[in-house]
Amino acid sequence: MSKGSVLITGCSDGGAGSAMTAVFQREGYRVFASSRNLNTMSKIENLPNVKLIQLDVTKKEDIRAAADTVHQETDGTLKFLINCAARNHFMPLLDEDIEAGKALYETNVWGPLAVTQAFTPLLIKAKGTVVFITSLSGYLNVPYQGTFAASKRSEEIMAETLRLELAPFHVKVLSVVTGALKTMGQTHFDDWKLPEGSMYAPVESTIRDRARGQEGAPRMEAADYASRVVSEIIKGKTGKFWYGASAGAVKFGTEWLPSSLMDSGVQIKTGLDVLAKQNK
Repeated sequence: MSKGSVLITGCSDGGAGSAMTAVFQREGYRVFASSRNLNTMSKIENLPNVKLIQLDVTKKEDIRAAADTVHQETDGTLKFLINCAARNHFMPLLDEDIEAGKALYETNVWGPLAVTQAFTPLLIKAKGTVVFITSLSGYLNVPYQGTFAASKRSEEIMAETLRLELAPFHVKVLSVVTGALKTMGQTHFDDWKLPEGSMYAPVESTIRDRARGQEGAPRMEAADYASRVVSEIIKGKTGKFWYGASAGAVKFGTEWLPSSLMDSGVQIKTGLDVLAKQNK
């Protein structure tokens, strides 16, 4: 017998959403796993008690159809909603294409809110929990990730506000402040490049390597991450939960260490020292 239903966005192969689908399924939950493209969920498509749903969080019609499907198959209830869909992004802020930045917010900020709005009636009926997968980058001034970091911190602020606004309706909210995962491949950044005339052109290869996840930072296996995070979700944790590679260190550092020390850490292997020498 199913323990309840779960909808997870962003379940493409190799990511946290896919890994959490497998864990929830093993724990006895009925999982609705979603992605913009059904073909990207091959690793979980044959799991028992898992239904694949096409859901682009920026498209109202996809959200509406997903909510209708879950409503029909669960008698209008949803135990857990996991907002995991997101896009990564690398670009110096001075080179940022504002329209590209707005598109990023559509996926990382407005998309999760739109999905939450659509599924809240089902969560209320189940006295369920909505989860937002946010990022450590929202607490660090990491060069070239300013737009992405701002979007994920914005998502977290909305999650923390929703935690209060949904409390009267017996719906819990959890933000998972997440460190880098090994399986968050960055192959779509292989053709990444700076705009013509960029002041950061001398270190373009360094930025590209960082976009590909080749900067040497510690990363956690998605399966290990999913096991712990799903366990905390099932136990009813609310508020903020920090987990993933370097999560504990970043939490401590941002709370207790001077910003100058944190800044010196995040600038390592960014090429900013090279630019500084060239612009004495």
